[in-house]
Amino acid sequence: MRITIATSPAEIDRLLPVWERLYSPAQQSAFQQFKLNRLAAAHFSDREIPHVVMAESDSSAALIPAAIRQSNREITLLGETLFDYRDVLHAGSNEALDAAWTEIATLNRPLSFVAVLPHAQDRWTAIPTASFANAPCVRQQDIDCDEFRAAHNKLGMYYRRIIKRGAHLHVHSGKDRNLVRTIYERKASQFPLEANNVFLDPHRREFMTFACEALGDHCEIFTLELGPQLVAALVTLREHSVRRFYTIYFDPAWSKFSPGVALIYEVTARTLAEGLDCDYMTGEYGYKNRLATAMVPLLRVDATAEQLAQTSSRRRAA
Repeated sequence: MRITIATSPAEIDRLLPVWERLYSPAQQSAFQQFKLNRLAAAHFSDREIPHVVMAESDSSAALIPAAIRQSNREITLLGETLFDYRDVLHAGSNEALDAAWTEIATLNRPLSFVAVLPHAQDRWTAIPTASFANAPCVRQQDIDCDEFRAAHNKLGMYYRRIIKRGAHLHVHSGKDRNLVRTIYERKASQFPLEANNVFLDPHRREFMTFACEALGDHCEIFTLELGPQLVAALVTLREHSVRRFYTIYFDPAWSKFSPGVALIYEVTARTLAEGLDCDYMTGEYGYKNRLATAMVPLLRVDATAEQLAQTSSRRRAA
């Protein structure tokens, strides 16, 4: 078994060939892409020390994109607070994944982070997990574009009123750094007193400009614009069979038209028409629940140092 540990962005660069070989768009979310993890490792190095473990054998390979939080010395996965979904990368037998977790256990620290998608649970069977939250979604198998529009005609009315007042729907690439910067600066100022407004932190806002740019055309930004005025904006991640709705912003001056929810409505209908599911992501807000056709149960990972050590011992014994 070959074990490689990367504790800096430069060392992570050497993992690129195996990382890209293990990453599967059909199995993992965009948050497991090499470029986003490498970016997070560099950008948040003052908050999380990278400790990425790669294990390879002749029959398997695994990669755990771990980090150690500076604040409490716990083990987490790269991405600070900005990666909604976390996962390991793995192919072949469980031999390499077991070896990688055994290496993580030698740190003798607790492991804690959110959130794991249910279809990834097979890769987490040996690690303690618990229910965390639901991610509302709209699935093609539940409803088509026309049925969705008919079910939410009031929001359609709001959307049409906004358009009648001169606003236009535009689609931008994540490469538009000025737009991304504007959205997150306004998102921060929109709710300046909310403790859970993660974008009050300028370092996180800066990361989003780099992350969206790195994703390029796979980061689609839908906007309602009236001349130079940004009425509403929706930052999405376009993946294998799903569009993930990551950030919504609206101008409070337009609040009587519910421009944020109206934009989500319109983009959802268009997404269904494209043959994609819609993932509204973490958090059961009322507006998400009213539009959703299903809930995806997310998991949190919490393991003490002792539990990680016991897990590794059981695997070696097996």
